Amino acid sequence: MNLPPLRFDERGLIPVIVQDAESGEVLTLAYMNAEALQRTLESGETHFWSRSRQALWHKGETSGNVQRVVEVRYDCDGDALLVRVRPAGPACHTGHFSCFYRTLEER
Repeated sequence: MNLPPLRFDERGLIPVIVQDAESGEVLTLAYMNAEALQRTLESGETHFWSRSRQALWHKGETSGNVQRVVEVRYDCDGDALLVRVRPAGPACHTGHFSCFYRTLEER
């Protein structure tokens, strides 16, 4: 596949906003390296780079909450991705549908 010129950071990562393709709700912010992006494009399901574990991970591999890719967009600078998905379950490891379930007012 011929990819546009994307700008990965000095660690080889690019930030990825994951959005529910139906509702438009933002599900999570994650990171991909070139291999995670390639696996995502080839498989049609999201793969990311875990900064804490320093390893690739396939979303839903253990939970079953896979994210089927509808579309991958990139921003005007080529340094961020938007992945629109159809989620099979919660995106957040806490069990919430979205990782963005809290507001600053909650303390």
